[in-house]
Amino acid sequence: MTADAPHPATASRATDRPGDTSPFALGLLLRQAHWRAAAVMSEALRPLGIELRHFAVLIVLVDRGPTVQRDLGAATGTDKAGIMRVVDDLERKGLAARKSVPGDRRVRAVEITPQGIELFDAAHEGAAPLAESLVTDLTPGERELLTDLLTRFAYPADSEV
Repeated sequence: MTADAPHPATASRATDRPGDTSPFALGLLLRQAHWRAAAVMSEALRPLGIELRHFAVLIVLVDRGPTVQRDLGAATGTDKAGIMRVVDDLERKGLAARKSVPGDRRVRAVEITPQGIELFDAAHEGAAPLAESLVTDLTPGERELLTDLLTRFAYPADSEV
């Protein structure tokens, strides 16, 4: 497009405001919702001395059991260096431990510790009232609908989970 060419009148430009009709609108709205939810959940984790990135790894460890770092990185969307730092933090805090993987001396699995399980459970207790604050403007039916729609969006039926 040249500087002299007029912009098409029908093009809807992303504004990141309610009512945006651009092709980016849904992504921008989801980003805004994520930021709001992440801020609230970070507040719940702060008194426990961890961040969302640490909690994301604990979620995987509770769900899957001992997991190699490579798989933790893939599950949390964290690169190799980043997952190493998070696991180092969790180990330093006594929330996780690296263990040897039988048959492969180079690979280490990460396992949640009993202290990590205690913190994981405490995080859920502390997060409940804050999570409720995210949906105070919604009716119970709307809350269920939002959860259903987001679940279907995040985990499409035709994809592998």
